[in-house]
Amino acid sequence: MVSPKRQEECDPCVPLCPHRAGGWPKLHHPLGLAGLCPVPPPGSPPSSHRDRSRDRTAMAAPSQPQKSTYDVIVIGAGIQGSFTAYHLAQRHKDTLLLEQFLLPHSRGSSHGQSRIIRSAYAQEYYSRMMPESFRLWRQLEAETGTTLYRQTGLVLLGPPGEPELEACRRNLGVDEVLDAAALAQRFPGFRLQAGQVAVVDTTAGVLFADRALRTVQEVFRRHGGTLRDGQKVLHIEPGPMVTVTTTAGVYKAPRLIITAGAWTGAFVEKLGLRLPLQPLRIDVCYWREKQPGSASLGSVSPCFLTLGLSQAPHGIYGLPSIEYPGLMKVSHHHGSPIDPEKRDQTSSSTPGPDIAILSSFINSYLPGLETQPALRETCLYTNTPDEDFILDRHPKFSNIVIGAGFSGHGFKLAPVVGKLLCELSLGEEPSYNMAHFTITRFPGVLRAAL
Repeated sequence: MVSPKRQEECDPCVPLCPHRAGGWPKLHHPLGLAGLCPVPPPGSPPSSHRDRSRDRTAMAAPSQPQKSTYDVIVIGAGIQGSFTAYHLAQRHKDTLLLEQFLLPHSRGSSHGQSRIIRSAYAQEYYSRMMPESFRLWRQLEAETGTTLYRQTGLVLLGPPGEPELEACRRNLGVDEVLDAAALAQRFPGFRLQAGQVAVVDTTAGVLFADRALRTVQEVFRRHGGTLRDGQKVLHIEPGPMVTVTTTAGVYKAPRLIITAGAWTGAFVEKLGLRLPLQPLRIDVCYWREKQPGSASLGSVSPCFLTLGLSQAPHGIYGLPSIEYPGLMKVSHHHGSPIDPEKRDQTSSSTPGPDIAILSSFINSYLPGLETQPALRETCLYTNTPDEDFILDRHPKFSNIVIGAGFSGHGFKLAPVVGKLLCELSLGEEPSYNMAHFTITRFPGVLRAAL
């Protein structure tokens, strides 16, 4: 199927766009019926392929000084590595950011135009990070004059008393729990099953992912950082000065940070460390509205996330129709194990079990959507067994720091993750308790490393 043209601005909803004469009122998009429009304001930089091509040219500008020694080298220019490099550059560290693919690309975990950002977390150690993460996203917006986030709210769906749902509610500090009737009145597009409940995170919304990645990389370079794409790392030689050999050169630095996503396991294995990292291929599905822009579906303005539903044990998440007009993103928070080097060799033409789970869910909970996906894309997760991040120094080489295992929920936290990896690399006390992110929580890895 030919993908519909991506559109971040308001042209598809011209009939609902009285703001075109000026201002930014609420009713200019189907989602605006709830006063929460995800579409960036007119004049915001679009993410068309043409503009991304221009950005690519600027990013790989040949005028960057050719040098081989830096204060810090960061391997992997996804959102985590790019924010790590951004924080290092702000600390006046001469930083080299390496990326194996030509930018922009869709081979990893940071591409696509949207991600959910939310305060709601069952784990307190994540919920405590979210206020600073929101603040740093706003700071990047202010620094660049670029819209990176649109507040939509988030509905958490699940059985009453479900432990994770209750923990989210407590960490949000909200008392209100909506039953099926109350949710339908507030957001008519949702249809809860009998006895189920919902909790609303009003702070949540959508991050414009491609734009965010491009923006943080641009600011990194503006602060004097060097970004070299199209350079695959071939070898890492540990030592007081770490030597990194790529397909295009040899670089040295006293500090190295590895944020290579699904490729991290292979890198650290060569450094004597076997981490339990499992790359997963995720189907990202888009479902057509039965009546595009209708009042009933327009009320499904928030993102959503399921917790504790028996028919979706790994959770289902959804975002409003932002990337493709009239298509809502609804996906299963789960996938199939994959070798990232062979991702493009794996056929996506045959619907897997995740599609059946999603179709059943949509039929029951989102009656305003067609029950077969109109479009399927793919993304990579890199999961740890407990789905908590790895943010730690190598147990043998303390000047090598590893950021990995973001398990499909790391994008929103990238500003804080980058700060923590920066602090670890510089030998500083991290800003947060790191007990949940250590390498040593996994048995057997130290034996392989020492």
